[in-house]
Amino acid sequence: MAELYVKPGNQRRGWNDPPQFSYGLQAQAAGSKRTPLTQRVAAAQDGSPRVPTTETTSGPPPTGPPPASNKSPRLPPVGSCPASSVEPSSLPVAEPETLLEDVLRPLEQAVEDCRGHVRKQVCDDISRRLALLQEQWAGGKLSLPVKKRMALLVRELSSHQWDEADDIHRSLMVDHVTEVSQWMVGVKRLIAEKKNLSSEEETTEEKSEAKSEETQTPPGLPGVP
Repeated sequence: MAELYVKPGNQRRGWNDPPQFSYGLQAQAAGSKRTPLTQRVAAAQDGSPRVPTTETTSGPPPTGPPPASNKSPRLPPVGSCPASSVEPSSLPVAEPETLLEDVLRPLEQAVEDCRGHVRKQVCDDISRRLALLQEQWAGGKLSLPVKKRMALLVRELSSHQWDEADDIHRSLMVDHVTEVSQWMVGVKRLIAEKKNLSSEEETTEEKSEAKSEETQTPPGLPGVP
């Protein structure tokens, strides 16, 4: 160790001559062990000084969950939601199909009600027209608006709403004359005959009620011998 501080160049000194030390070599050796003033030494837990190290210590990677990020999650832009998450709007409800039986049966029943009160020739002509209606309906020659209006006409006819039924008959003749011209004449005649029959029945009922009131004895009076 002493050889590092001996100044070279003096080869003739005696064995008892003191060595000549080199200041440069001493300063070089001391400088390599001095801690730089710009590097801070961390304090140890046990109080002993810790020598700073310039090299990064190698070891196993840290375990555990990654540090939480301070960035808030970004929301998706408006309108970018998948189609499956969007609830569909209320769908239109399909209307029930108008059946031929629901229209033809009340009309045939009305013809039977007129028999015995209306001439046989008239009833037979109405039945023939209704047969044409059945044939065209079953053959798919009638449009959906015609079927719907005929269902309304039958409803008004069954409710004894004669004027409303006649209005529907006229609207069909104006808007769909090519579809209904062959059999609508019979429906019109049926409406008229049912209206007349209903009026006659009401008149007969009124006469019967008036006659029954006349035959009843007034209360509080003695009976007629």
